[in-house]
Order: sequence, then C-alpha cells, then structure tokens
Amino acid sequence: MTIISAERRGSFLGLVDRFWRKSNYRIKAVNDDVDVPAIFAQTTDGFGVSLIVGDKGQVFFEVDSPCVRESDVADPVATPSGPSYAEAELIPRPNVHSDFWSATAS
Repeated sequence: MTIISAERRGSFLGLVDRFWRKSNYRIKAVNDDVDVPAIFAQTTDGFGVSLIVGDKGQVFFEVDSPCVRESDVADPVATPSGPSYAEAELIPRPNVHSDFWSATAS
C-alpha cells in the first residue's frame, strides 16, 4: 500500500528487474508503457512472476504456479496482519507515505 510516485516507478521497476535477473529468472516480457509499466518473468522452477504498476501507482505482484498435483493443505493458523480486500468492491489506492518511494521531483 506504499505510494510509489511517478518519478520513482522506473527505479522501483529497475530494482525488481535486476533482482530477478540476478536470481536467474527468465525475463519473458517488459512493458515500457508510461501509464502501466510491467515486468513478466519465470523462475527456474517454472513459477511465473509479474510486477504491474496500475492506476495511480498501485503496484501488483502476481505469481502463477506451474502444474502441480492436487494435495490436502491445512487451513492457515496465522492471523493476517492487514486488511483483506478479497471481497471488496473497490481496491483502495496506495495510502502509505514513504520518504523515498513517495518522493516527487521538486
């Protein structure tokens, strides 16, 4: 929920891109669109990962798992540390200020 200003989005995407490459992720595509930049990659064990910057700088990380065999999974025992927006009608905009990531050009 951190506000990433338009001026810092390129730096944020670059940081993630360098980390993924250093981690031997295969970069499948980069969207250089000014309004909705994104990076799409695949891990060495077949997971798809993406970073998409949406409207007003809302950042989304997504992970797709490779084909797996269905198995029983225990219910979570931990309580979430933040709100769940799974059933929200509108996903809220970023609202956490960071002195670095939220900075704008002066």
